[in-house]
Amino acid sequence: MTTQADVNTKPLRQLRREAPQSGGDLQALRVFSEVTTGVAEEHDPEALLARSLGTMIRLAGAQAGAVRVVTEDGAHMRLVASQGLPADVVARERLVNLDCGICGAAVSAEAVRQSAELQHCAKHTGGNYFDQCGAAVVVPLQHMGRVHGAYTLFFADPREIAEELALLFRSISEHLGLALENARLLRENMRMTLMNERQLMANEVHDSLAQTLSYMNIRLTMMREALERDEKTGALKYASDTQQALEGAYADLRELLSQFRSRMDPLGLMHAIGETHAKFFDRTGVELELENRIADLDLSVEEEVQVYHIVQEALANVVRHSGAKRARLTMERQGGEYRFAVEDDGLGFFAMGNRMGSAEGHSHLRHHLGINIMRERAQQLNGSIEIANLAPGGARVSLVFPADKSERGRAA
Repeated sequence: MTTQADVNTKPLRQLRREAPQSGGDLQALRVFSEVTTGVAEEHDPEALLARSLGTMIRLAGAQAGAVRVVTEDGAHMRLVASQGLPADVVARERLVNLDCGICGAAVSAEAVRQSAELQHCAKHTGGNYFDQCGAAVVVPLQHMGRVHGAYTLFFADPREIAEELALLFRSISEHLGLALENARLLRENMRMTLMNERQLMANEVHDSLAQTLSYMNIRLTMMREALERDEKTGALKYASDTQQALEGAYADLRELLSQFRSRMDPLGLMHAIGETHAKFFDRTGVELELENRIADLDLSVEEEVQVYHIVQEALANVVRHSGAKRARLTMERQGGEYRFAVEDDGLGFFAMGNRMGSAEGHSHLRHHLGINIMRERAQQLNGSIEIANLAPGGARVSLVFPADKSERGRAA
């Protein structure tokens, strides 16, 4: 992969040919208004970027263009929209490294960059489209020193973008960068709001139902002691059985409350999982290996919460029940599905020698509260929970759900 250091980029004033002027201040204001209208109210900034791409291409006199956003891992840029590019080029350009070519140079410099050297693009796509291009201009989308993405415009001939147009591009960049920054902050606020609502719900349940169950438990203990003094064996057995059932219900309720009270990092799912990984050994004594093969995880806030709690429950099962010394959390995309798998080297899910394969048919798993909660959460993603024992010992719990947003939206 060619990096920004390999690219011959030039300041705008050093390029040899000038493009036609923008048409005057009035046209510039009209274009600026067209591109930035609705920035403050736009709830889907990527749709705004896609709508603005045609205007950017027309304004610069380009033959094609693309707009990308920086992925959550901060190491890549994902293609949001394109115009005028061949289908095979689009397919290869859907995800590029953040330091790739002229785009990486512009993002690193946080400034508009232009280059007539497009060999790196041709090499990356494996086609001849970029061999026929004369130049490319990259306009980074930034706000307050933070780059969120970039427009890339392709020209048939080498040319220089006029200084007035470059200034207009920078102004547009700042406003669209603001839209992306607002969207990021909105997602963080939504996460915080959602977590606060769940915390309030947990507190309310604990203050009412849980305390009531605790009171009943105390009363049953007193009843059992009274009945024991009267030697009413039958009634005593009934009271003891009821108390055991009540204690089990209370333990299950506390487990459910702990799920609600687990707070996810407002910076997002990947950051939250990273924090869990960093603190896992000190907290549990179990070594946890983290393997993330997903460059860009595109989930809503609610979907992130569901995935986070499923992963937390699977890791909690490792600590509470497996007797494992080591565990591994793997996150990957296989075909059209996301897969989050937790493996351990413990006892496995059922004591049946070295039996392998699915554990789905075992009734004690079907009725286990934690497993049921995971399955219910997976259903919200139109996904499933897969449980299996491993050959050398241990078990695997996998969450599998569609990577396509429209498929997840079909969940019941």
